[in-house]
Amino acid sequence: MKQEAMNVRFEKDGAIATLTLDRPERLNAMADPMWDALYEHLGTIAADDGVRAVILTGAGRAFCSGGDVTGMAKSDVVAGRKRSQRRHRAVQALYSLEQPVIAAVRGPVYGIGNALALACDLVVASETAKFSMAFKKVGVVPDGGAVFFLTQILGIARAKDLVYTARVVAADEALRLGLVVRVVPDDKLDGEARALAAEMAESATYALALAKKMFHSMCVPTLEQLLELETLASGAARLTHDHKEGVEAFKEKRPPKFQGR
Repeated sequence: MKQEAMNVRFEKDGAIATLTLDRPERLNAMADPMWDALYEHLGTIAADDGVRAVILTGAGRAFCSGGDVTGMAKSDVVAGRKRSQRRHRAVQALYSLEQPVIAAVRGPVYGIGNALALACDLVVASETAKFSMAFKKVGVVPDGGAVFFLTQILGIARAKDLVYTARVVAADEALRLGLVVRVVPDDKLDGEARALAAEMAESATYALALAKKMFHSMCVPTLEQLLELETLASGAARLTHDHKEGVEAFKEKRPPKFQGR
C-alpha cells in the first residue's frame, strides 16, 4: 500500500511502514504542508495495530536539509507561532509513536532535519550522511526539539558545541558521538534499515512500547516544556535584523553579515 500527500510518501509493506520525505529537488527541505502531511501519516500509523515498526527516510541524496528558508522571513509573531505549532505537533507525534522508529539518513541532515532524525528511536546513517545544527546561519534558534534531543544524547557541553558552531559532523564522528547507531555504505542503507525494522517488528513490540515510555520518563525537562520555550525564543529570533540578513544571504548565496541585533 502506498499513499502520497504533500511531499511525504507513506508505504506499508507487511508490518513495516515507511515514511519518505519526498522533495528531492530541495534536498527534502520541510515546507509547511509537509509538516501537516507527516502529522496525518503518523496518526494513521498510530491507529494501525498492524504496523509494528516504522522507517523514516528521505528521497534522493538527502535526508532533510532543514526548514524551507524561502518563507522564513515572511512571518509575524502570530503566524510564526502557528508555524511552530505545526512543526511541533508532528515532532511530538513522531517521538510519541509506540512502535519502534528507525531513521535511515543519507546526505545532509541539517537544521530541523536533526530533530526529525533524533526524534526516532534509532538512527542508521550512510557514509554520505553529514549533520549540522545550521540554525545560526539564518539567525534563528534551534527548533523541532533539537536542543532537547541533542542534550539528552550528548550532554550540554557537546550539544552547545554543535549549536554554537553549526559545524558539519560527518557520519563517522556522528557514530562516535552516539547520534547514530551504525554507519553503512550508501547502497546498503535502505536494506540495513529494513532489516533492523524487520527485527523490531518481530519483537514483543508492546514491551518495546513500554520500554520507550520508560526512556521518555528519564528526560528532564519534558519535550513539551522545551517546545513551548522554543516557540517563544523562535518568535523573538525571527524579528531580528540578523534573521532577515541570514535569509537574504542564503537566497543570494553569500556569507551573512550579522550585527548582533
